[in-house]
Amino acid sequence: MIKIAVDAMGGDQAPGEIVKGSVDAVRELHGLEVILVGREREVSAELEKLKDYPRERVKVKDAKEVIGDDEQPGLSVRKKKESSLIVAMRLVKEGQVNAVVTAGNTGAFVAAGLFVLGRIKGISRPALAPVIPTFKGDSFMLLDVGAYVDARPENLLHYAVMGNIYATKLMGKSSPRVGLLNIGTEPGKGNEVTKEAYPLLERADMNFKGNVEARDLMNGVADVIICDGFIGNIILKVIEGFATGLFGAVKREISKRLISKAGAFLLLPSLKNLKKELDYTEHGGAPLLGVNGICIKSHGSSNAKTFKNALVNQAYPLSVEKVNERIREDVKKLSLT
Repeated sequence: MIKIAVDAMGGDQAPGEIVKGSVDAVRELHGLEVILVGREREVSAELEKLKDYPRERVKVKDAKEVIGDDEQPGLSVRKKKESSLIVAMRLVKEGQVNAVVTAGNTGAFVAAGLFVLGRIKGISRPALAPVIPTFKGDSFMLLDVGAYVDARPENLLHYAVMGNIYATKLMGKSSPRVGLLNIGTEPGKGNEVTKEAYPLLERADMNFKGNVEARDLMNGVADVIICDGFIGNIILKVIEGFATGLFGAVKREISKRLISKAGAFLLLPSLKNLKKELDYTEHGGAPLLGVNGICIKSHGSSNAKTFKNALVNQAYPLSVEKVNERIREDVKKLSLT
C-alpha cells in the first residue's frame, strides 16, 4: 500500500477541493491511502459531504497551523512547526508515508523539503520539475522552474541526472534526449554558467543533445530541458499564458461570425482535446527532485481534478518506481559531488 500525506490546507481552494481530489484519487487507485493533514474539524466537515468512498483508506491528522501564500518561506517554516505542510513533511521523514503533496506556498514547500527532509547526498540543489506537453502530443520535463533562482554548472548537471531518471522511469523514454536551454545551439553560446556546464553534460552518461533554443521547446526538441530557476519559471509562465491566451483568441474569433459558430460546433471536440493536451496542469503537479522524499507541488489554484492528478500521475508512480533510490544510485555511480 502506498501512503501519501496531503497538505489539506494548502492552495486557493483548500480544504474542499483538496479533500475531494484526494478522495477521487483513492477511488481510482486501490493501492493508495491518503492522510489528510490539516485542521481536523474543517477537513472532517469536507469529508462528510462526500459519499461512497473507502473510508479505511482516507485518514485525518490534525494540524492546527496553516502557512499562507503571502508568508515569508524560511520564517514560516521555522515558526510554524505544527502547520499542515510541516506535519505532512515530518510524516515522510519518519517513514510513515511515501510522499507528500501540497498546493500551498511554493517557497515554503521548497524550504520545508530542504529543512525537514534534506538533500539527497551528492545532489547540490533540488529542482522543481513540471512535465509540459508539446504541440506534437508528447511532453518534456523542464527543470528547474523556481526552487532556486540561480544555478552553477554542477547544479545544471545534477538537474540533468535527475531529469534523465524521471524521463526513463515515468515518461517511458528508453534514452531521454537531454537539452541545455540556451540562446543558440552552438556549443560556445551562452553565459559563463552554460558554457561551463556544456562539457560536464557531454561527459555524463546520458543522451545529451547539446544546446536548445526556447522557440523549439514546444516542438519536442528534447525530453529533458535544463536551465536555472529564474529562466525556467519565466518559460513556464509564458507557456501557461500562451495556452490561455490562444484559446481565448480562438473563442473570440469564432463568436464574431455565425458561420464560424457552426464550424466551431463541429470542431469543439478537437479543440477541447487540444486544450487538454496543452494544459500542463493535467499532470497535476511538479516534483521537487533531489530531496530525501517524494514531494509534489500542485498548482496553487488546483481544483479537485488537478489535485487528483497530482496524486495519481505524480506522487503515486514516483513512489512505486522508487525514483529517489535510482537517483541515489546514479549519483554514486557518476561520482557527482
